[in-house]
Amino acid sequence: MSSLVRYPGPGCVVEFLHGNRTNVAWVLAEQSGRYRLLLANRRETKLPAARLLPWSGPAYSGEHSREEIVDILTRHDQEREALAAGVDPAELWELAQGDVARASAEWFASLLWDAPGPDRVAAVGRRMLEQKSHFKFQPPDFDIHPREKVEARTAELEVQQRRERVVGAGQSLFRELWDCHVKGRPAPVFPAGPGGPLDPGPGGEDGEAADTAQALRAVLLAAMAEETGTPEAAIWATLKKGLPEDPHLPLLLAQTWGVVPEHFNALLLAEGYAWGDAWSEPFADDIAAARQRLAALAREPEPEPYVSVDSATTRDIDDAFFVQRTPDGGYRLQLALACPALTWDFGSALDRAVRERASSLYLPEGTSHMLPEAYGLGLYSLEQGQPRPALVMDFTLDAAGALLSMQPRPAWVRVAENSTYEALEAALDGAAPDSQPALGVELGLKLRGQRIARGAVVVDRPDPGITLTGEGAQTRVDIEQHPACPGAQTAVSEFMILANSAAGDWGREHGVALIHRTQDITLPGDAAGVWTSPEDAHRVVRLMAPTCQELTPRRHATIAAEAYAPLTSPLRRYADLVNMAQMLHVLEHGAPLWDAEELGRILPHLTARTEAAGRIQRFRPRYWKLVYFRQNRKEQFEAVAVEDGQLVTLALPREQLYVRVPRQMLGDKIYPGQRFLVRMHKVNPLTNELRVAEAWEQ
Repeated sequence: MSSLVRYPGPGCVVEFLHGNRTNVAWVLAEQSGRYRLLLANRRETKLPAARLLPWSGPAYSGEHSREEIVDILTRHDQEREALAAGVDPAELWELAQGDVARASAEWFASLLWDAPGPDRVAAVGRRMLEQKSHFKFQPPDFDIHPREKVEARTAELEVQQRRERVVGAGQSLFRELWDCHVKGRPAPVFPAGPGGPLDPGPGGEDGEAADTAQALRAVLLAAMAEETGTPEAAIWATLKKGLPEDPHLPLLLAQTWGVVPEHFNALLLAEGYAWGDAWSEPFADDIAAARQRLAALAREPEPEPYVSVDSATTRDIDDAFFVQRTPDGGYRLQLALACPALTWDFGSALDRAVRERASSLYLPEGTSHMLPEAYGLGLYSLEQGQPRPALVMDFTLDAAGALLSMQPRPAWVRVAENSTYEALEAALDGAAPDSQPALGVELGLKLRGQRIARGAVVVDRPDPGITLTGEGAQTRVDIEQHPACPGAQTAVSEFMILANSAAGDWGREHGVALIHRTQDITLPGDAAGVWTSPEDAHRVVRLMAPTCQELTPRRHATIAAEAYAPLTSPLRRYADLVNMAQMLHVLEHGAPLWDAEELGRILPHLTARTEAAGRIQRFRPRYWKLVYFRQNRKEQFEAVAVEDGQLVTLALPREQLYVRVPRQMLGDKIYPGQRFLVRMHKVNPLTNELRVAEAWEQ
């Protein structure tokens, strides 16, 4: 064979690029810089000289039939492919790096062979054309990229290739998963075997298939989290095309695949809330430092035998009380509030993480605490018998329960008893008039009476307990009523309302910026009172408006408070932690920690995060209630008509849920308070669908 041909004529083997692929051809004729070529597939084409690659040859003389030409082209193409398979362009780049800035394919071929012929030069050229991360083809030579550019381009190329691999596998996999979901059959195990969506193919690596599977799982999780602007979000936008427009599509695919279990709480991902306590592990050093600072600040607790009252499962105890009758027949109430603000490092990475959580979540499947559990369940929880820092609010009230004064002070306390609502309620029977249970309930009822006289609206509805047993698809839901503890619950709730209202008044009087809960509306005079029946509760709730979180102290109409700044749950709510820190800083240093402008900068984001946690807290129990109805479709449930119309609104008092029913299903005469028995069907917890199949008047 002859060497490269500089000016190819008839009988010369040439190459050109078409569709990003190298094609071999035979020159049939040349005229004025344009070539008529015969391709290996027996087709002819015409190209200008500029389209030919700069490694023409060999040139054949004599006459050749078309079949002979095709055989020659096929032989050269196969030879060049075989040679190219043994060429490592990255190795060529390393050999040339630092010596030359650009060179021809023939020069690079000479690094591998002595006097390389056309097939070897073409093989090297083909491989260098493929390696765009290392070389740029500038005819007739190749530019050699510097090392930093190669590293950047290599990384980009790997990302692009991985994305193409993930998209290619995901398109078939997600269609198959949806088909499995619709038909109710189990999904095959992935990574799949030969021929499956994640099969690496001949010569592929199992690790590559596993990486692709992991990437697709991440895509589904990102889609459930409703991420935007991420690589996973871009891949999901491509993969969901051709699949049904279902808002829960990523969750359904993930459940079918087994990425997440049945009943997975996708709201946590959508709202960006980390469940459990693992999120706090990176802050172990901060927690240890807080433990040391707290130990250095410890002092002898005050002697009052405070009592906390919570549900039996509560472990984050953030309030306790001690009440006494005064000589004039009034009351002295001392509320001890857990005080994590004492050593809290506002502005730290831990503080930002807690602010992002904004609130603890108390769901049927468990509790996720706002603070690290080492704080909220350990260092600062008002655990019985343990000395703890506290903010004590010392109230003086007259015999009717009207507030005369409130003095806050930082203190250390030792709670005498961690009691429960049930225990306090039981202790009322036969209790001495001046005992803690009796005095607490007595004062609580008077405080409620004072608020109702000012226009407060109290909706007293049963609190259904949702119990889960089993896991995944085998989870069973039970709903049962908690024992009624009206005295104990009234005492505790009224003490908290008193403290938060007094904090709002204190902030306004002292010019201290606090985060307030406001509901600046006008309620009709007949709304005031305690409402217990479903129809009455529904009527007055419709008169209310959502509360706002703002810095300006305004009226909270439902509670009947002129200012309301929550601070009684600093272990559970970030706004309460901020308000407590403001009050504590004034008491210890004479000035607040932040002014209104500084608090105003964090309030919008804090409000958004508080609302996000609130959505989870509202919607998730409802989800489990619908699962309960789906599991008990044959059962009949008590319902009460609370609002008439074309669709009648029924309240389910035991389950604390509303459902709307076509009027014709219930009869001609409908009135509030009318009792029915209903049976459910078409229950879908994910889409919040609950329909009544049948109804009978009781």
